[in-house]
Amino acid sequence: MKETTTMSLNPLVNYLKKSPKEFTKADMMKFVEENGISMINFHYVAGDGRIKTLGFILHSREYMDQILSNGERVDGSNIFPAFIHAGSSDLYVVPRFSTAFINPFAEIPTLSFLCSYFNKDGKPLENSPEYILRKAHKAFNDVTGFKFQAMGELEYYVIGDAEEFYTIPDQRGYHESAPFTKFESFRAECMYNIARAGGKIKYGHSEVGNFTQDGKIYEQNEIEFLVDDVEDAANQLVLAKWIIRNLAYQYGLDVTFAPKITAGKAGSGLHIHTCIVDEKGKNQYVTRGKLNAVAKTAIAGYMTCASSLTAFGNTNPTSYFRLVPHQEAPTSVCWGDRNRSVLIRVPLGWTHKNDIVAEVNPLEKPVNKDRSQKQTVEFRCPDGSADIYLLLAGLVCAARHGFEMEGALDYAKETYVDVDIHRAENKQLVEKLAQLPASCWDSADELARHRAIFENHGVFNPEMIDDIVKQLKSYNDQNIRKEIEKDPSVMDRLVAEHFYCG
Repeated sequence: MKETTTMSLNPLVNYLKKSPKEFTKADMMKFVEENGISMINFHYVAGDGRIKTLGFILHSREYMDQILSNGERVDGSNIFPAFIHAGSSDLYVVPRFSTAFINPFAEIPTLSFLCSYFNKDGKPLENSPEYILRKAHKAFNDVTGFKFQAMGELEYYVIGDAEEFYTIPDQRGYHESAPFTKFESFRAECMYNIARAGGKIKYGHSEVGNFTQDGKIYEQNEIEFLVDDVEDAANQLVLAKWIIRNLAYQYGLDVTFAPKITAGKAGSGLHIHTCIVDEKGKNQYVTRGKLNAVAKTAIAGYMTCASSLTAFGNTNPTSYFRLVPHQEAPTSVCWGDRNRSVLIRVPLGWTHKNDIVAEVNPLEKPVNKDRSQKQTVEFRCPDGSADIYLLLAGLVCAARHGFEMEGALDYAKETYVDVDIHRAENKQLVEKLAQLPASCWDSADELARHRAIFENHGVFNPEMIDDIVKQLKSYNDQNIRKEIEKDPSVMDRLVAEHFYCG
């Protein structure tokens, strides 16, 4: 999607009259000099999935040029302790100019960038999650000739002081409006700041989850993005979480992206929509209004890798408090059209030929237009614990595997369901379907079983897979559901431990 300057909220786009992908070092220096910028911040995602920050005060043009030309050194052993050791830990962080944004929280005018990691030889750091995603996308393009796009549905709970007026029933917050929802203005300001930082937002709304506890109201919200190139989609989600947390802190609110924070209440997911396009950006999922072989081939890849994708998208024990059978979050490996009980949903995609806007607006003349470009496929099990770059890299690898495996279309046909699998009368069908892991321990086993798919084409290094397996196994949660049945306080302890995950 080409950035326009007429309605963009991004100050750099409007000032430079360029798409972010066209930004250069000279553009950055011009913007700094002509807009009173006094600081530059480098941001980079560490092994814990959160953004880290390095700040520079600008005291000369030469110094600014040095920062933007060379990047800076950081201690990799503290950023990626799993695979970088103190004996040889220096890394370079190098700004990606296309990610530049004005820091909305800095009192001093500050220009910020997301950065990439490079090793001592000036080569991309092989195990950097951001670089793994780039490798995954290149391998996908090499195999298929297509490009991969994605977007996320970012769910989170906002927590503030409870009020006695305009209350709503427990777990009935879906698309509620103020004054019944209490944090609509906060969500709107989050969306505004994300857009100013380059995020392409589709919409925002309140979600199902809402409850009061110990004098606090817990209100679930969602911000959904537009489909974009997969690397840009990852950047936007990472920045969005950072912005939401910072703004909540300014408001005196608390925010959590944790997958489950209490029993019996809605958990928070990070549903990922995917799309495959040709070199000109045309959607390849639909032919004459019907889901085609390209889409079903990718779905077969997702189905094959579904259990191991949890290693990137459901990364701590609380993830498996959300992925519980017979609740809304999926556990059976299957897919279907408009079906929210399955792992992969094919949502409404405007594949009909009716001009429904003209139908309700008599002054509009009906237009025969192909709207199928909006069709996506939604992967529903990930949550806020995900390492966003690794999750999207895993999905790209899985889609690529669909094109490399034998019998992809047959497998897609076998795993398709057209019923609500949560209904009792469909119990026998569910028993025939593969199930997602029930713990981090099981997820690690699945990743080990599928590791060749992710290591193929040099996308994931074997050491990275080993490290992820080791981390997941370290939770020793293979019997977590039985432990909680015996002692519910175990859940409370784990929720507190992972409250600020991702």
